[in-house]
Amino acid sequence: MIRVMLIDDEEDALDLLEILLGQIGNVKVVGRYINPVQAIEALGNSAVDAVFMDNQMPGMKGTEAARVIRSMIPQIPIVFTTAYAEYAVEAFEIQSTDYLLKPLTIDRLQNTVARIQQSLPESVNQMRQSASITPTVYCLGGFHVRLSGDAGKMLTWKTKKEKELCAFLIHYAGKSVNTASIIEALWPGYDLNKAKTYLYTCLSYLRRTLTENHIAIHIRKADQGFVAVMDGPTVDVTEFEQLLSNAMAEEEMDEKFYDKMNRKYTGEYMEACDFSWATARQLEIKASYVRVLRKWYAYFRSRGNFALAVDSMKNLLSLAPDSEIDGRELIKLHLSMGNRNEAYRACLQLEQAVLFQLGAGLEEETLRLFEQTKDKTERQVR
Repeated sequence: MIRVMLIDDEEDALDLLEILLGQIGNVKVVGRYINPVQAIEALGNSAVDAVFMDNQMPGMKGTEAARVIRSMIPQIPIVFTTAYAEYAVEAFEIQSTDYLLKPLTIDRLQNTVARIQQSLPESVNQMRQSASITPTVYCLGGFHVRLSGDAGKMLTWKTKKEKELCAFLIHYAGKSVNTASIIEALWPGYDLNKAKTYLYTCLSYLRRTLTENHIAIHIRKADQGFVAVMDGPTVDVTEFEQLLSNAMAEEEMDEKFYDKMNRKYTGEYMEACDFSWATARQLEIKASYVRVLRKWYAYFRSRGNFALAVDSMKNLLSLAPDSEIDGRELIKLHLSMGNRNEAYRACLQLEQAVLFQLGAGLEEETLRLFEQTKDKTERQVR
């Protein structure tokens, strides 16, 4: 199926062209516009394989619009549908796929569609269909966007602010964010006019980057701001938070979800990105993960699955290494299993974490457990 956009300042011409394309078949009209400026803006937010456009239009000629589209998506097929033959040379210079004179005939249009079909391997749509891996947005362990069709290749950003803007809009998961809030988050303290210029420049960069790399994240204007609309890519943090929510709601725990949850977590939310606006959610996710790991620990211990009980508590302490109440649980568990050396090692790690994180000594209850562990370890050595 070929996805096409139609641009003509006459509604009747758009109706006729859509009818003829429908008769040919294997063509889907995904957008029709009488304003070329609006069409260009929409093109950056849509999966389109080819553009059909008139030339004589108010505000911007078709050839001018075609040059802009070429700068956005260099390989996209462009077909002119016009009543004037004199623009054919200029259309040829723009490397248009075809130049159709009105009134259009279905036979002539069918030849054009066949030419577009031959160029589809270079189109955005074909590249998406041939990709074996869909784009994925990673918010855990940093912020990265994996390109489709290549498991190891990540998107390269033109600027740091372009990356942060993308992360910020995805952070709000499809909700519109007003312009003032975006500026306050990304350019706090900047002159308002300069900040707006920076914002619109970054938006332009971001839309072009996403389009050029065939990533179906559409940045659209909404209300008094902008919204990121996801059309295919998955977001790891969304899946992770759903796993956490399900685990807290479930009475009967399923061990396969425990493994899935831990594999999904690859680090803190927006880790090492230095995005101040992400801090609150980072802390919320960590706190939720800690609560779920405590639930898993209780579940595994109650069923005598001590190996996974130890694993869940170690995962928890990797998130909150200075948590003495959890550290004591791990020490007691090791002692109950007869793992004296592991219990002693857990004591030392807890002592170092509390000193490093809090600049304080261990609580009295922990100290007593520490001394008990040391005594047993020393007697075992003798």
